[in-house]
Amino acid sequence: MNQKFTAYFEEQGFKELSPIQAKTQALLAKGENVLGLAPTGSGKTLAYTLPLLEQLLPGDGTQLLVVAPSQELAAQLTNVIRPWAKLIDLNVLALIGGANVKRQIEKLKKRPEIVIGTPGRLLNLINDKKLKLHKLVAVVFDEADDLLGEKETLADCREIISHAPGETSLSFFSATKAPIFSELHRWFGVEPVVVDVRNEDHTQGEVVHYLLETPQRKRSEMLRKLAQVEGFFALVFFKQSATLNDVFEKLKHSNVSVARLNSEQRQVEREQALRALKKREISLLLTTDVAARGLDIPDLPAVVNYDLPKDTNTYIHRVGRTGRMGADGIVVDLGNEHDLRLFKQLIKDEGYDIRAGYLYQRQLIDDQEELVKLRTQVKAKVKKEVRAKRKQNTVEPKKIVTEKKKHKKKRKRDQKNKGKRKKK
Repeated sequence: MNQKFTAYFEEQGFKELSPIQAKTQALLAKGENVLGLAPTGSGKTLAYTLPLLEQLLPGDGTQLLVVAPSQELAAQLTNVIRPWAKLIDLNVLALIGGANVKRQIEKLKKRPEIVIGTPGRLLNLINDKKLKLHKLVAVVFDEADDLLGEKETLADCREIISHAPGETSLSFFSATKAPIFSELHRWFGVEPVVVDVRNEDHTQGEVVHYLLETPQRKRSEMLRKLAQVEGFFALVFFKQSATLNDVFEKLKHSNVSVARLNSEQRQVEREQALRALKKREISLLLTTDVAARGLDIPDLPAVVNYDLPKDTNTYIHRVGRTGRMGADGIVVDLGNEHDLRLFKQLIKDEGYDIRAGYLYQRQLIDDQEELVKLRTQVKAKVKKEVRAKRKQNTVEPKKIVTEKKKHKKKRKRDQKNKGKRKKK
Protein backbone atom coordinates (compact mmCIF):
# COMPACT_ATOMS: atom_id res chain seq x y z
CA MET A 1 0.00 0.00 0.00
CA ASN A 2 1.14 3.54 -0.78
CA GLN A 3 2.91 5.10 2.25
CA LYS A 4 0.52 8.06 2.27
CA PHE A 5 -2.40 5.64 2.27
CA THR A 6 -0.87 3.66 5.14
CA ALA A 7 -0.42 6.79 7.26
CA TYR A 8 -3.97 8.00 6.54
CA PHE A 9 -5.35 4.50 7.15
CA GLU A 10 -3.87 4.49 10.67
CA GLU A 11 -4.92 8.10 11.23
CA GLN A 12 -8.54 7.07 10.56
CA GLY A 13 -8.32 4.54 13.39
CA PHE A 14 -8.05 1.39 11.26
CA LYS A 15 -5.71 -1.26 12.63
CA GLU A 16 -5.80 -3.86 9.88
CA LEU A 17 -7.44 -4.55 6.53
CA SER A 18 -10.86 -6.19 6.64
CA PRO A 19 -11.14 -9.63 4.96
CA ILE A 20 -12.58 -8.25 1.69
CA GLN A 21 -9.85 -5.59 1.55
CA ALA A 22 -7.05 -8.06 2.21
CA LYS A 23 -8.25 -10.63 -0.35
CA THR A 24 -9.00 -8.27 -3.26
CA GLN A 25 -6.04 -5.90 -2.96
CA ALA A 26 -3.49 -7.95 -4.93
CA LEU A 27 -6.03 -9.04 -7.56
CA LEU A 28 -7.16 -5.49 -8.31
CA ALA A 29 -3.58 -4.21 -8.31
CA LYS A 30 -2.82 -6.73 -11.10
CA GLY A 31 -5.82 -5.57 -13.14
CA GLU A 32 -7.93 -8.69 -12.61
CA ASN A 33 -11.72 -8.72 -13.00
CA VAL A 34 -13.18 -9.30 -9.53
CA LEU A 35 -16.54 -10.20 -7.99
CA GLY A 36 -16.33 -9.24 -4.30
CA LEU A 37 -18.98 -10.50 -1.88
CA ALA A 38 -18.87 -9.22 1.70
CA PRO A 39 -21.36 -8.23 4.43
CA THR A 40 -22.69 -4.69 4.55
CA GLY A 41 -20.42 -2.32 6.44
CA SER A 42 -17.30 -4.46 5.94
CA GLY A 43 -15.22 -1.90 4.03
CA LYS A 44 -15.99 -2.80 0.40
CA THR A 45 -15.50 0.80 -0.79
CA LEU A 46 -11.89 0.94 0.41
CA ALA A 47 -11.37 -2.62 -0.86
CA TYR A 48 -11.46 -1.37 -4.46
CA THR A 49 -10.50 2.28 -3.87
CA LEU A 50 -6.98 1.81 -2.49
CA PRO A 51 -5.53 -0.62 -5.07
CA LEU A 52 -7.20 1.08 -8.05
CA LEU A 53 -6.16 4.65 -7.14
CA GLU A 54 -2.50 3.58 -7.21
CA GLN A 55 -2.86 2.69 -10.91
CA LEU A 56 -4.00 6.17 -11.95
CA LEU A 57 -1.87 8.99 -13.38
CA PRO A 58 -2.59 12.59 -12.30
CA GLY A 59 -3.65 14.81 -15.20
CA ASP A 60 -4.24 11.94 -17.63
CA GLY A 61 -8.04 12.21 -17.90
CA THR A 62 -10.80 9.95 -16.57
CA GLN A 63 -9.28 6.57 -15.69
CA LEU A 64 -11.58 5.16 -12.99
CA LEU A 65 -15.37 4.99 -13.22
CA VAL A 66 -17.52 3.94 -10.24
CA VAL A 67 -21.19 3.21 -10.99
CA ALA A 68 -23.76 3.32 -8.15
CA PRO A 69 -27.51 2.55 -8.16
CA SER A 70 -28.67 5.68 -6.30
CA GLN A 71 -27.81 9.35 -6.03
CA GLU A 72 -27.28 9.06 -2.27
CA LEU A 73 -24.81 6.21 -2.63
CA ALA A 74 -22.92 7.99 -5.41
CA ALA A 75 -22.64 11.12 -3.23
CA GLN A 76 -21.52 9.01 -0.27
CA LEU A 77 -18.86 7.18 -2.31
CA THR A 78 -17.55 10.54 -3.51
CA ASN A 79 -17.14 11.71 0.09
CA VAL A 80 -15.29 8.49 1.00
CA ILE A 81 -12.97 8.33 -2.02
CA ARG A 82 -12.10 12.04 -2.35
CA PRO A 83 -9.79 12.33 0.73
CA TRP A 84 -7.76 9.29 -0.42
CA ALA A 85 -7.52 10.61 -3.99
CA LYS A 86 -6.39 14.01 -2.73
CA LEU A 87 -3.40 12.38 -1.02
CA ILE A 88 -1.92 11.50 -4.42
CA ASP A 89 -3.16 14.57 -6.35
CA LEU A 90 -6.17 12.97 -8.02
CA ASN A 91 -9.54 14.67 -8.57
CA VAL A 92 -12.99 13.14 -8.03
CA LEU A 93 -16.24 14.23 -9.68
CA ALA A 94 -19.76 13.04 -8.90
CA LEU A 95 -22.20 12.87 -11.83
CA ILE A 96 -25.67 12.25 -10.48
CA GLY A 97 -29.24 13.10 -11.40
CA GLY A 98 -30.91 15.89 -9.47
CA ALA A 99 -27.79 18.08 -9.70
CA ASN A 100 -27.10 20.91 -12.16
CA VAL A 101 -25.90 19.24 -15.38
CA LYS A 102 -24.30 22.45 -16.74
CA ARG A 103 -22.04 22.67 -13.70
CA GLN A 104 -21.14 19.00 -14.12
CA ILE A 105 -20.17 19.60 -17.76
CA GLU A 106 -17.97 22.54 -16.71
CA LYS A 107 -16.20 20.38 -14.14
CA LEU A 108 -15.67 17.60 -16.72
CA LYS A 109 -13.57 20.06 -18.73
CA LYS A 110 -10.99 19.84 -15.93
CA ARG A 111 -10.57 16.13 -16.81
CA PRO A 112 -11.01 14.49 -13.38
CA GLU A 113 -9.22 11.17 -12.96
CA ILE A 114 -12.10 9.55 -11.02
CA VAL A 115 -15.79 9.81 -11.94
CA ILE A 116 -18.58 8.44 -9.74
CA GLY A 117 -22.18 8.44 -10.89
CA THR A 118 -25.54 6.85 -11.54
CA PRO A 119 -26.15 4.98 -14.84
CA GLY A 120 -28.71 7.40 -16.31
CA ARG A 121 -26.68 10.60 -15.88
CA LEU A 122 -23.41 8.90 -16.90
CA LEU A 123 -24.92 7.55 -20.10
CA ASN A 124 -26.47 10.92 -21.02
CA LEU A 125 -23.11 12.66 -20.69
CA ILE A 126 -21.32 9.88 -22.60
CA ASN A 127 -23.81 10.08 -25.49
CA ASP A 128 -23.48 13.89 -25.50
CA LYS A 129 -19.70 13.35 -25.79
CA LYS A 130 -19.10 15.32 -22.59
CA LEU A 131 -17.74 12.34 -20.66
CA LYS A 132 -14.94 10.54 -22.53
CA LEU A 133 -13.85 7.06 -21.48
CA HIS A 134 -10.98 6.32 -23.90
CA LYS A 135 -8.40 6.51 -21.07
CA LEU A 136 -10.39 4.27 -18.72
CA VAL A 137 -8.39 1.72 -16.70
CA ALA A 138 -11.09 0.26 -14.44
CA VAL A 139 -14.86 0.27 -13.86
CA VAL A 140 -16.44 -0.65 -10.53
CA PHE A 141 -20.11 -1.55 -10.08
CA ASP A 142 -20.98 -0.87 -6.44
CA GLU A 143 -24.08 -2.66 -5.08
CA ALA A 144 -23.89 -4.72 -8.25
CA ASP A 145 -26.80 -6.97 -7.33
CA ASP A 146 -29.09 -3.94 -7.45
CA LEU A 147 -27.52 -2.37 -10.54
CA LEU A 148 -27.59 -5.52 -12.66
CA GLY A 149 -30.79 -7.01 -11.25
CA GLU A 150 -33.06 -4.64 -13.20
CA LYS A 151 -33.26 -4.93 -16.99
CA GLU A 152 -33.13 -1.18 -17.55
CA THR A 153 -30.04 -0.50 -15.42
CA LEU A 154 -28.34 -3.67 -16.73
CA ALA A 155 -28.78 -2.36 -20.28
CA ASP A 156 -27.41 1.07 -19.23
CA CYS A 157 -24.36 -0.52 -17.57
CA ARG A 158 -23.61 -2.62 -20.66
CA GLU A 159 -23.85 0.44 -22.90
CA ILE A 160 -21.49 2.39 -20.63
CA ILE A 161 -18.93 -0.42 -20.87
CA SER A 162 -19.23 -0.43 -24.68
CA HIS A 163 -17.61 3.04 -24.71
CA ALA A 164 -14.59 1.88 -22.67
CA PRO A 165 -11.36 0.29 -24.02
CA GLY A 166 -11.47 -3.51 -24.31
CA GLU A 167 -8.72 -4.04 -21.70
CA THR A 168 -10.59 -2.10 -18.99
CA SER A 169 -10.89 -4.21 -15.81
CA LEU A 170 -14.38 -4.74 -14.40
CA SER A 171 -15.15 -5.18 -10.70
CA PHE A 172 -18.47 -6.05 -9.09
CA PHE A 173 -19.07 -5.61 -5.35
CA SER A 174 -22.14 -6.68 -3.39
CA ALA A 175 -23.40 -7.90 -0.02
CA THR A 176 -25.56 -10.62 -1.57
CA LYS A 177 -25.05 -13.14 -4.36
CA ALA A 178 -27.57 -12.41 -7.09
CA PRO A 179 -28.42 -14.85 -9.94
CA ILE A 180 -27.07 -12.33 -12.48
CA PHE A 181 -23.54 -12.93 -11.18
CA SER A 182 -23.47 -16.39 -12.76
CA GLU A 183 -24.16 -14.73 -16.14
CA LEU A 184 -21.47 -12.03 -16.13
CA HIS A 185 -19.62 -13.68 -19.02
CA ARG A 186 -22.82 -13.54 -21.09
CA TRP A 187 -23.54 -9.88 -20.38
CA PHE A 188 -20.04 -8.38 -19.98
CA GLY A 189 -17.71 -10.95 -21.57
CA VAL A 190 -15.67 -11.50 -18.39
CA GLU A 191 -15.13 -14.35 -15.92
CA PRO A 192 -14.26 -12.49 -12.70
CA VAL A 193 -12.31 -13.99 -9.82
CA VAL A 194 -14.87 -14.56 -7.06
CA VAL A 195 -13.87 -13.39 -3.58
CA ASP A 196 -16.58 -14.36 -1.09
CA VAL A 197 -15.84 -13.52 2.56
CA ARG A 198 -19.42 -13.40 3.85
CA ASN A 199 -18.94 -16.39 6.16
CA GLU A 200 -15.54 -15.37 7.49
CA ASP A 201 -16.04 -11.64 7.94
CA HIS A 202 -16.81 -10.77 11.56
CA THR A 203 -16.44 -6.99 11.38
CA GLN A 204 -20.14 -6.43 12.06
CA GLY A 205 -21.08 -5.60 15.64
CA GLU A 206 -23.80 -7.26 17.71
CA VAL A 207 -27.22 -6.58 16.18
CA VAL A 208 -30.44 -7.64 17.92
CA HIS A 209 -33.60 -8.03 15.84
CA TYR A 210 -36.84 -7.25 17.72
CA LEU A 211 -40.22 -8.41 16.43
CA LEU A 212 -42.86 -5.94 17.67
CA GLU A 213 -46.42 -7.15 17.12
CA THR A 214 -48.22 -4.05 15.82
CA PRO A 215 -51.45 -3.83 13.78
CA GLN A 216 -51.26 -1.75 10.60
CA ARG A 217 -53.43 1.04 12.03
CA LYS A 218 -51.15 1.49 15.06
CA ARG A 219 -47.75 1.53 13.33
CA SER A 220 -47.55 5.33 13.08
CA GLU A 221 -48.22 5.55 16.82
CA MET A 222 -45.54 2.90 17.43
CA LEU A 223 -43.02 5.02 15.50
CA ARG A 224 -43.97 8.01 17.65
CA LYS A 225 -43.31 5.97 20.81
CA LEU A 226 -40.02 4.60 19.46
CA ALA A 227 -38.85 8.16 18.77
CA GLN A 228 -39.28 8.85 22.51
CA VAL A 229 -36.88 6.05 23.52
CA GLU A 230 -33.65 7.60 24.77
CA GLY A 231 -30.84 7.45 22.19
CA PHE A 232 -33.11 6.03 19.48
CA PHE A 233 -32.19 7.25 15.98
CA ALA A 234 -33.28 5.15 13.03
CA LEU A 235 -33.76 4.66 9.32
CA VAL A 236 -37.39 3.57 8.76
CA PHE A 237 -38.08 1.51 5.64
CA PHE A 238 -41.30 1.62 3.60
CA LYS A 239 -42.38 -0.26 0.49
CA GLN A 240 -44.27 2.63 -1.07
CA SER A 241 -43.66 6.38 -1.17
CA ALA A 242 -47.38 7.09 -0.68
CA THR A 243 -47.40 5.32 2.70
CA LEU A 244 -44.13 7.02 3.63
CA ASN A 245 -45.54 10.48 2.93
CA ASP A 246 -48.75 9.75 4.84
CA VAL A 247 -46.85 8.57 7.93
CA PHE A 248 -44.45 11.53 7.64
CA GLU A 249 -47.36 13.99 7.88
CA LYS A 250 -48.84 12.17 10.89
CA LEU A 251 -45.52 12.18 12.75
CA LYS A 252 -44.92 15.86 11.98
CA HIS A 253 -48.41 16.61 13.35
CA SER A 254 -47.41 14.75 16.55
CA ASN A 255 -44.26 16.93 16.86
CA VAL A 256 -41.85 14.03 16.20
CA SER A 257 -38.42 15.11 14.88
CA VAL A 258 -38.60 13.36 11.51
CA ALA A 259 -37.43 13.74 7.89
CA ARG A 260 -37.94 11.75 4.70
CA LEU A 261 -35.78 10.52 1.87
CA ASN A 262 -37.43 9.71 -1.46
CA SER A 263 -36.96 10.06 -5.21
CA GLU A 264 -39.38 13.00 -5.45
CA GLN A 265 -37.06 15.33 -3.54
CA ARG A 266 -34.34 17.56 -4.93
CA GLN A 267 -30.77 16.41 -4.30
CA VAL A 268 -30.18 19.27 -1.84
CA GLU A 269 -33.20 18.21 0.26
CA ARG A 270 -32.03 14.60 0.33
CA GLU A 271 -28.56 15.62 1.48
CA GLN A 272 -30.05 17.81 4.21
CA ALA A 273 -32.19 14.91 5.48
CA LEU A 274 -29.18 12.58 5.65
CA ARG A 275 -27.07 15.22 7.37
CA ALA A 276 -29.80 15.77 9.97
CA LEU A 277 -29.79 12.09 10.94
CA LYS A 278 -26.00 11.89 11.03
CA LYS A 279 -25.92 14.91 13.37
CA ARG A 280 -28.76 13.44 15.50
CA GLU A 281 -30.96 16.46 14.79
CA ILE A 282 -33.85 14.12 13.98
CA SER A 283 -34.93 10.80 15.50
CA LEU A 284 -36.39 9.13 12.41
CA LEU A 285 -35.52 9.25 8.72
CA LEU A 286 -38.23 7.66 6.58
CA THR A 287 -37.01 6.07 3.36
CA THR A 288 -37.52 3.43 0.66
CA ASP A 289 -35.18 0.61 -0.38
CA VAL A 290 -34.03 2.40 -3.54
CA ALA A 291 -33.20 5.68 -1.80
CA ALA A 292 -31.26 4.09 1.08
CA ARG A 293 -29.34 1.40 -0.83
CA GLY A 294 -25.71 1.28 0.28
CA LEU A 295 -25.93 4.28 2.61
CA ASP A 296 -23.29 4.46 5.32
CA ILE A 297 -24.49 6.45 8.34
CA PRO A 298 -21.77 6.26 11.00
CA ASP A 299 -22.84 4.52 14.23
CA LEU A 300 -26.52 4.37 13.24
CA PRO A 301 -28.20 2.87 16.34
CA ALA A 302 -31.29 1.36 14.69
CA VAL A 303 -33.23 0.30 11.62
CA VAL A 304 -37.03 -0.01 11.62
CA ASN A 305 -38.99 -2.03 9.07
CA TYR A 306 -42.40 -0.36 8.90
CA ASP A 307 -43.19 -2.75 6.04
CA LEU A 308 -41.56 -6.19 6.23
CA PRO A 309 -39.56 -7.15 3.10
CA LYS A 310 -40.64 -10.16 1.04
CA ASP A 311 -37.16 -11.54 0.37
CA THR A 312 -33.96 -12.06 2.36
CA ASN A 313 -31.76 -9.97 0.04
CA THR A 314 -33.82 -6.85 0.71
CA TYR A 315 -33.70 -7.54 4.45
CA ILE A 316 -29.92 -8.02 4.39
CA HIS A 317 -29.43 -4.65 2.69
CA ARG A 318 -31.85 -2.87 5.03
CA VAL A 319 -30.44 -4.16 8.30
CA GLY A 320 -26.90 -3.64 7.03
CA ARG A 321 -27.28 0.08 7.70
CA THR A 322 -26.72 -0.59 11.42
CA GLY A 323 -24.00 -2.58 13.19
CA ARG A 324 -21.34 -1.46 10.70
CA MET A 325 -17.59 -1.89 11.29
CA GLY A 326 -17.94 -3.37 14.78
CA ALA A 327 -20.63 -1.03 16.13
CA ASP A 328 -23.69 -2.54 17.85
CA GLY A 329 -27.22 -1.90 16.67
CA ILE A 330 -30.86 -2.95 16.79
CA VAL A 331 -33.48 -3.75 14.17
CA VAL A 332 -37.20 -3.33 14.88
CA ASP A 333 -39.59 -5.29 12.66
CA LEU A 334 -43.24 -4.20 12.81
CA GLY A 335 -46.12 -6.47 11.78
CA ASN A 336 -49.20 -8.32 12.96
CA GLU A 337 -49.01 -11.85 14.36
CA HIS A 338 -49.49 -13.51 10.95
CA ASP A 339 -46.89 -11.29 9.19
CA LEU A 340 -44.27 -11.86 11.87
CA ARG A 341 -44.79 -15.63 11.86
CA LEU A 342 -44.23 -15.81 8.08
CA PHE A 343 -41.29 -13.42 8.32
CA LYS A 344 -39.54 -15.61 10.93
CA GLN A 345 -39.83 -18.54 8.53
CA LEU A 346 -38.32 -16.42 5.73
CA ILE A 347 -35.14 -15.45 7.60
CA LYS A 348 -34.71 -18.46 9.90
CA ASP A 349 -31.57 -19.66 8.05
CA GLU A 350 -29.78 -16.29 8.07
CA GLY A 351 -28.41 -16.62 11.61
CA TYR A 352 -29.91 -13.42 13.03
CA ASP A 353 -30.48 -12.88 16.75
CA ILE A 354 -34.29 -12.59 16.64
CA ARG A 355 -36.34 -11.82 19.77
CA ALA A 356 -39.90 -10.87 20.60
CA GLY A 357 -39.84 -7.21 21.60
CA TYR A 358 -42.01 -5.05 23.84
CA LEU A 359 -42.13 -1.29 24.16
CA TYR A 360 -43.06 -0.09 27.64
CA GLN A 361 -42.47 3.19 29.44
CA ARG A 362 -40.06 4.38 26.70
CA GLN A 363 -38.01 1.21 27.00
CA LEU A 364 -37.47 -1.50 24.39
CA ILE A 365 -37.22 -4.89 26.13
CA ASP A 366 -37.22 -8.55 25.10
CA ASP A 367 -37.89 -10.33 28.40
CA GLN A 368 -41.50 -10.98 29.43
CA GLU A 369 -40.49 -11.41 33.10
CA GLU A 370 -38.78 -8.04 33.00
CA LEU A 371 -41.92 -6.57 31.38
CA VAL A 372 -44.10 -7.95 34.20
CA LYS A 373 -41.61 -6.64 36.76
CA LEU A 374 -41.63 -3.17 35.20
CA ARG A 375 -45.41 -3.08 35.09
CA THR A 376 -45.60 -4.11 38.75
CA GLN A 377 -43.11 -1.40 39.71
CA VAL A 378 -45.05 1.23 37.77
CA LYS A 379 -48.37 0.18 39.35
CA ALA A 380 -46.84 0.28 42.85
CA LYS A 381 -45.40 3.71 42.16
CA VAL A 382 -48.75 5.00 40.90
CA LYS A 383 -50.55 3.64 43.99
CA LYS A 384 -48.00 5.27 46.26
CA GLU A 385 -48.42 8.62 44.50
CA VAL A 386 -52.22 8.35 44.73
CA ARG A 387 -52.05 7.64 48.47
CA ALA A 388 -49.71 10.56 49.03
CA LYS A 389 -51.99 12.87 47.08
CA ARG A 390 -55.04 11.76 49.02
CA LYS A 391 -53.22 12.30 52.29
CA GLN A 392 -52.16 15.75 51.19
CA ASN A 393 -55.69 16.68 50.18
CA THR A 394 -57.27 15.39 53.42
CA VAL A 395 -58.10 18.32 55.81
CA GLU A 396 -58.69 17.78 59.53
CA PRO A 397 -62.19 19.01 60.63
CA LYS A 398 -62.04 22.25 62.56
CA LYS A 399 -63.22 22.23 66.17
CA ILE A 400 -66.31 24.37 66.60
CA VAL A 401 -66.01 26.54 69.69
CA THR A 402 -69.36 27.70 71.07
CA GLU A 403 -69.24 30.93 73.00
CA LYS A 404 -71.39 31.25 76.09
CA LYS A 405 -74.02 33.96 75.86
CA LYS A 406 -73.65 36.71 78.38
CA HIS A 407 -76.48 36.89 80.91
CA LYS A 408 -78.36 40.14 80.70
CA LYS A 409 -79.98 41.57 83.78
CA LYS A 410 -83.58 42.44 83.35
CA ARG A 411 -83.99 45.99 84.51
CA LYS A 412 -86.96 48.18 84.24
CA ARG A 413 -85.85 51.51 82.89
CA ASP A 414 -87.59 54.54 81.69
CA GLN A 415 -86.53 54.78 78.09
CA LYS A 416 -86.73 58.51 78.12
CA ASN A 417 -84.76 58.96 81.29
CA LYS A 418 -82.13 56.23 81.34
CA GLY A 419 -80.48 55.66 84.64
CA LYS A 420 -83.15 57.38 86.66
CA ARG A 421 -85.43 55.50 89.04
CA LYS A 422 -89.07 55.88 88.90
CA LYS A 423 -90.64 57.76 91.71
CA LYS A 424 -92.90 55.78 93.92
